[in-house]
Amino acid sequence: MEKKQTSFVVKINDEQRQRLEAVLQEKGWDFSDAPYAYWKVSGPKINLVAYCSGKLTVQGGNAAEFVEFTLEPEILGALLDAGGNSGALANLDKTPHGGVDESGKGDFFGPLVVACVFSEGEVAERLAAAGVCDSKMISSDKKIYELEKQIRGICGDRCNVLLLRNNTYNRLYRQIGNLNRLLAWGHARVMENILNVHPECPRMLSDQFAREDVMRRALLEKGRQIRFEQHTKAESDVAVAAASILARAAFIRQMDAMSQEFGIKLIRGAGPQVRLAAVQLVEKYGPDVLEECAKVHFKTYNEVLGLPLED
Repeated sequence: MEKKQTSFVVKINDEQRQRLEAVLQEKGWDFSDAPYAYWKVSGPKINLVAYCSGKLTVQGGNAAEFVEFTLEPEILGALLDAGGNSGALANLDKTPHGGVDESGKGDFFGPLVVACVFSEGEVAERLAAAGVCDSKMISSDKKIYELEKQIRGICGDRCNVLLLRNNTYNRLYRQIGNLNRLLAWGHARVMENILNVHPECPRMLSDQFAREDVMRRALLEKGRQIRFEQHTKAESDVAVAAASILARAAFIRQMDAMSQEFGIKLIRGAGPQVRLAAVQLVEKYGPDVLEECAKVHFKTYNEVLGLPLED
């Protein structure tokens, strides 16, 4: 029997570290200090250390499962090779299909953004030639904006973006009561918007985030007539990667706008710096301000306002 790997060393950028921090916060794992590191985290049969150099170590009996089911699909958006390096796009799929992705679901501050891009043939080739890849692999906001402009120039009406500002997001979350169902709702709407313009699109692809029955119930009339697929590591597909960049660009643009509006830098993720910014906002504007700029179902909301933490 092949021995399971229990130790990994990966290079991550600041954005990936912040996203990972948010994921681990949501899991309720224990954060602590470590020399020359942003943080150390302990979970069930696993330890992670994020070093200031950009190195991330993952060790323990559950390390392989964590890398396969969390680190690769949610943070890196790519498979790791034996040296801990991640790739960009997989084999280029030039068949007609749409790709859907979202940004902001793991961030306490800011909107939820869902985007869809319809790609085929020459469009796929031009997107790949422009350097389109999963947005989580791009650390520069300037590069995200540059690629966003190129994608819109290449795709035109083949792309659609839905931005749910926090007041709307919080209202919908209360109505729907589940993040995966809310994501399915958003995915279904951008898909339908594309299909209204391009009914010839035969299938849609997104990352795996909900059971098939949850997604099927959310699909609208045209969406039910095409093939819908969910895959892990779907961001390696050029259409999904392009959608991820459009969603990320809209997210960071809205975050910057809110930071200017409130006069406090809103931090991405859900870690200690995010809580500090939230405390400053509440001190300046009162607790209701979080409805306008944060996702209030996060446990960070309860922590900042001193409310009981829900199980």
